[in-house]
Amino acid sequence: MQKRYAVGLVALSAALAIGVSAQSSKTPVLYWQYQFDSKVNLVNELMAEFNAANPDIEVKQETFPYDNYIAKVKSAVGAGQGPDVVNLFYGWIPDWVAGGFLEPISKAGFDAKTLEANVGPLIQAGKVNGKYWAVPTAVRSLAIFYNKDLFKAAGISKIPKTWAEFEAAGKKIQKVENGKTVIAGIAVQPEGQDHHLFREVLSRQWGGKPYTGDFKQISYNSAAGLEAFKWYTGLIERGAATQGKEMLPGSGNAYRDTFIAGKAGMIVDGSFAIGGIRNGAKFDWGVFELPIKDAGGLRANFGSYWVHGLTPNAKGAKLEASAKWLKFLTSEPVQRRWLQKVGEIPANAGLAADPALRKDPVFGPFVSSLPFARATFFVDEAGQRKALSDAMYSTWLTKTSPVDALKTAASGEQKLLNLFFKK
Repeated sequence: MQKRYAVGLVALSAALAIGVSAQSSKTPVLYWQYQFDSKVNLVNELMAEFNAANPDIEVKQETFPYDNYIAKVKSAVGAGQGPDVVNLFYGWIPDWVAGGFLEPISKAGFDAKTLEANVGPLIQAGKVNGKYWAVPTAVRSLAIFYNKDLFKAAGISKIPKTWAEFEAAGKKIQKVENGKTVIAGIAVQPEGQDHHLFREVLSRQWGGKPYTGDFKQISYNSAAGLEAFKWYTGLIERGAATQGKEMLPGSGNAYRDTFIAGKAGMIVDGSFAIGGIRNGAKFDWGVFELPIKDAGGLRANFGSYWVHGLTPNAKGAKLEASAKWLKFLTSEPVQRRWLQKVGEIPANAGLAADPALRKDPVFGPFVSSLPFARATFFVDEAGQRKALSDAMYSTWLTKTSPVDALKTAASGEQKLLNLFFKK
């Protein structure tokens, strides 16, 4: 009995040793992104497929709330811990490069010419010190989501083509009962997409420019920029719009959640919102391109993109495994799935130019806008967003004059630019 027991222990020990050995032979890759359900669910699917096809690699995903994601990445990577591969907004790249949180993407086998040919001019906004530091996965542009049922109830039969028509539609839809808005014509939220709308769309369509050509100087505080700022911030006073946060005070994305709840006629939002709206809206909705100021006027849009990059943690075998995962994530088949599951347009310019995609009633308005979309070169995306959105809110909450509000925004953002370029 004792002999059989001893033999059994030896066999069990051997089996455990083999298991431990097999487990330790896998190269671990830690992937981080912020919590966005459709993206997280898709990556879970992709991880399972990738790990099965690469038994010597084990990719694991960790996610964090958007509001503290950047801080988590910086603290972990700064301490030599945390992710090997990260998902980030292109506007964070300069700040992350300066902090030492990213490695040049050439280390993963990506070359600049191929990236530029595949993605197009938008990618230039992610170039720092003559190098690319992340690979675009999906590009985004802005459009108008609208509630077809509310349009019909208000007697609106034509899609607004100009901002004047857009405002007029908002006034027809908006409903106020006992001094409280119950249906917003337009749900606005500066820190959502509206600060982008002002910078890259309205300031240009009113005849100005947001920055000088090298992005070193603010120029949206011109006479033309001020008129555009007045038009946007005046939408509430003129009865065409309501703050999303007034409609749904506890929501981080109140403008979008108000729309999904059927309480807003229109919102300005990005293509990334398609998945959430499609899953949540219980009414007939559609999408149309951003209006222009005057018939035959300048078409403009804000283009942005989310990217994947390597951190300094990816070294040796982990670098090779991380590069393999990164190439899989940014491959054409995965980008096609990203479109269907998340609603973000493929970063590959060839895929985005697909005629079927351009004709799609939902994706089409976003794709058609890409040729004239501009990506802002952010040196401190969070700080720059706050400077402009705070100014917009001040015109509503403290009745600051548009002149003073825009001057404050420009001054605050200029300090951030000066600090970055001085370094």
